[in-house]
Amino acid sequence: MKANYDKFPYVQVETENRSCTSGWAAIGEQLNRHIGLKKRIIAIECYQGVLDDEITLNLKSTIKYDVWIDAKDALKTEQEILAMTYPDVTDDRIFGYLTRLNIEDYLDDNKALALNEQANSADGVVVIYGIGASLVVPGADLLIYADMARWEIQLRMRKKEVNNIGIKNNEEEFSIQYKRAFFVDWRACDRLKKKLFSKIDYVLDTNKAGSPNLVKGEAILEGMRLAVQRPFRVVPFFDPGPWGGQWMKEVCDLDRSAVNYAWCFDCVPEENSLLLRFGDTDVEIPSINLVFYQTDNLLGPKVHSRFGDEFPIRFDFLDTIGGGNLSFQVHPLTEYIQEKFGMHYTQDESYYFLDVEEAAKPVVFLGLKDGTVPEEMIADLEAAQRGEKLFDDEKFVKQWPVKKHDHVSIPAGTVHCSGVGGMVLEISATPYIFTFKLWDWGRLGLDGKPRPINIEHGKKVIQWNRDASWVKEHALNLVEELGSGDGWREERTGLNELEFIETRRHWFTGKVTHNTNGIVNVLNLVEGREAIIESPTNAFEPYIVHYAETFIVPAAVGEYTIRPHGESEGTECGTLKAYVRV
Repeated sequence: MKANYDKFPYVQVETENRSCTSGWAAIGEQLNRHIGLKKRIIAIECYQGVLDDEITLNLKSTIKYDVWIDAKDALKTEQEILAMTYPDVTDDRIFGYLTRLNIEDYLDDNKALALNEQANSADGVVVIYGIGASLVVPGADLLIYADMARWEIQLRMRKKEVNNIGIKNNEEEFSIQYKRAFFVDWRACDRLKKKLFSKIDYVLDTNKAGSPNLVKGEAILEGMRLAVQRPFRVVPFFDPGPWGGQWMKEVCDLDRSAVNYAWCFDCVPEENSLLLRFGDTDVEIPSINLVFYQTDNLLGPKVHSRFGDEFPIRFDFLDTIGGGNLSFQVHPLTEYIQEKFGMHYTQDESYYFLDVEEAAKPVVFLGLKDGTVPEEMIADLEAAQRGEKLFDDEKFVKQWPVKKHDHVSIPAGTVHCSGVGGMVLEISATPYIFTFKLWDWGRLGLDGKPRPINIEHGKKVIQWNRDASWVKEHALNLVEELGSGDGWREERTGLNELEFIETRRHWFTGKVTHNTNGIVNVLNLVEGREAIIESPTNAFEPYIVHYAETFIVPAAVGEYTIRPHGESEGTECGTLKAYVRV
């Protein structure tokens, strides 16, 4: 059967395009019209990861200006920036500390003042470009924001195309560049961007090199206002890995020639992007912007008050069908992640088995064998890390057979991994980077290098009382039927009480009524070819989702219904819904 998974979902903002200009020549003409209206100072503020050479080359050749100023000339020296950011970047290969720095901290006051005086005393049209431009010359006549989705930034890092803020390091190892961006650069850029939302005249989308879009700032804000009044999806992205499988290739219609696909971030707003459609033109913005700008409507006031402007629930795919075991790992306890990394909540998670390859006899590694001696297991892990032996997982780790639609809880501190033959829908709290790998089965990463192992961190957070007996009672398929009606039944799938996420599964052949109750809902169609989400009051247009697609229902939506649709009519469908317990 042909795959129907939509890899490029969008929010229609304008049926006929009135707000978006595409292509460098047309963008130049649009900006020149503003310049003709006596817009004398133009500030082009940037997110980390834009391709400066592409933007500056094309704008310099298309717009009419008299003075061009590079905001990077206001930055502190590379040595000063390295020293300033070191406490947050640290020497660790993977982990840092969430910074409290702002873009203002990257600027040299004297250099910034000199550029400000140059801009304000110059004759004619002045363009100031780069990270910090809006700070060097505040109150510009025209403010353009060149935004960038984080996944595209990561792809550019892998291709050695971009630097971190204020330092030339594009030749550094990807993990080092990414760590600096995750813990420092993106945090500082986000703090500035949030202050600028209502001041931006145009958003410049250069996520696809060579295919730029310039969109009125108010139109972008309107697109985000529209998004939170209806169900929507973010743009998924897929990535290979050393343990990746083959299931997503077929179900999600991916490149069959790729070696594998290990991950899909199907709903991680901090990393994913959001497509806003103007006429037939798609404009890509970071989906985290929606969290920043429409926090209450998206998350709901109760979630907002608890987590701030962060999206606390993550849905992603982990594919080991035709692949290998995931790395054996553990996640930090709340106090550990707060103390060591500055994150205020941790990565409790769960594995929902969307599908399995029965012939592979799939298992989940979850919890310790009864009677495990901590010192013995750590010594065995450390010997394996030194290459002296293979880790004796059969001695220390409990394996549990799994089947399709099983759901297992993995509260922080519990050792775990999915084995071969499982297609996992991972439902977890959002701090996805904080994984302590304990053993990686003696294999190399796709780059040919050993993947980082974090036994030192891991041994400090493993909860040694979580043995087979504990897992069976507190984490394994704790399904509870809650109710039923005409053509539907509802179950709690049993996430551990230590986790703040509640999950509900609905099986249905007819219409099921849901209500956000003022709290964001995240759902996946775990069974059935197609379903339709509708508003009982016609508050939004009916929204169709397909098998394995994750979709968000904003808190502001309130009541909504889901029923089988199209090819699924007359068959039983299933959704898995997650929301924050309050």
